[in-house]
Amino acid sequence: MINSRGLRRLGLVVLGLLSISGCATIAGIRPAPEDVHWLEPELTVGIPDEQPMPPIRTEGLSSSEIETVTVYRDNIRAVVNVTSLSMFRNRFQGHLPVSGTGSGFIVDQSGHVVTNYHVIKGGQSLIITMYDGSNYRARMVGYDPDLDLAVLQFDPQGRTLATIKVGDSDVLQIGQKVLALGNPFGLEGTLTSGIISGLRRPMQTQSGFIVRNLIQTDAAINPGNSGGPLLNSSGELVGINVMIVSPTGGNVGIGFSIPSNVAKRIVGQIIEGGTVMRGWIELDGVALDSQLARDAGLNRSKGLLVTYVEPGGNAEKAGLHGGEAGKFVQQGSVWVPIGGDIIVAVEGHPVTTVIEYLGSLEATRPGDVVSLTIVRGTKTIELPVVLTARPEG
Repeated sequence: MINSRGLRRLGLVVLGLLSISGCATIAGIRPAPEDVHWLEPELTVGIPDEQPMPPIRTEGLSSSEIETVTVYRDNIRAVVNVTSLSMFRNRFQGHLPVSGTGSGFIVDQSGHVVTNYHVIKGGQSLIITMYDGSNYRARMVGYDPDLDLAVLQFDPQGRTLATIKVGDSDVLQIGQKVLALGNPFGLEGTLTSGIISGLRRPMQTQSGFIVRNLIQTDAAINPGNSGGPLLNSSGELVGINVMIVSPTGGNVGIGFSIPSNVAKRIVGQIIEGGTVMRGWIELDGVALDSQLARDAGLNRSKGLLVTYVEPGGNAEKAGLHGGEAGKFVQQGSVWVPIGGDIIVAVEGHPVTTVIEYLGSLEATRPGDVVSLTIVRGTKTIELPVVLTARPEG
């Protein structure tokens, strides 16, 4: 079920298509953030003496090898290691430290760093380690769990920072060479290379959100690469490494990156306002399946059945119909209102699940107009909807 009064009810009525996981509390264990400083490394003070890189040696190298070496040298100083530290305590074992690491990269002289949200989620202390071993405490600027992105910031204390030039991910082609920079398994400053194996891949992030247009690459991506940059042969950022498909947990040549154009939009919003604004349609709905369709007397079993529209909201103003008064069918322990419209596509993108519906609104902003394709009885209708702001929660 989706609803217009907040996302906390998301999944209450999804008929098995969406699972909800909660946080388990272990008896006797409590957070101890006041002691997390014990885990922190020595922090850098002042401007360190940065040594220039030795001259590039080109003897015996092919033009392709020289290109790869140049990309590495031009960008490695902008890649950082991101460490998330937390301290817990219980009465039997005393202090229990928890840490995790990933990659990130610097985007401006103000010390903003982009990484994956899952790298820093829940961290009590965040540490940025640069290529030369300098350590800085970072603060959270904002995050987007849907796309698994986060922006941190550290104080460079007057230090001139290396940054990565952002490229255009919309012009990528399958077969194009790409390079991944990061810290797999804690091995700082690792470079791997490969090609773009696929484009516009739909994959589900750790939050359960489906991103429709991820970049697939065979460049080796392993645990610790998360949040690191994917570069083209000109050294421009074209993606942010986010996940792999693997039966073993290690690289098998199927990795995925968030396109740079998507990340640029999200990161810009976070740096500007600390949050991400997305469009929203003020309605409740449930994904159809064969059982619900049969019980509701419907002749189709795919789409999003609109169960409720907010009075005076944008869905009602657009002409959407919710469930009819007094008409319900029981699905397990839940009574589902029926008789409403069925949303089958948003902006031409088919909708069969709640996750697909939410994904279709990912790139929208409040005030945008989207076209809904709905089925009402035997008619297929196109309805334009002016989006409002997605509620928090």
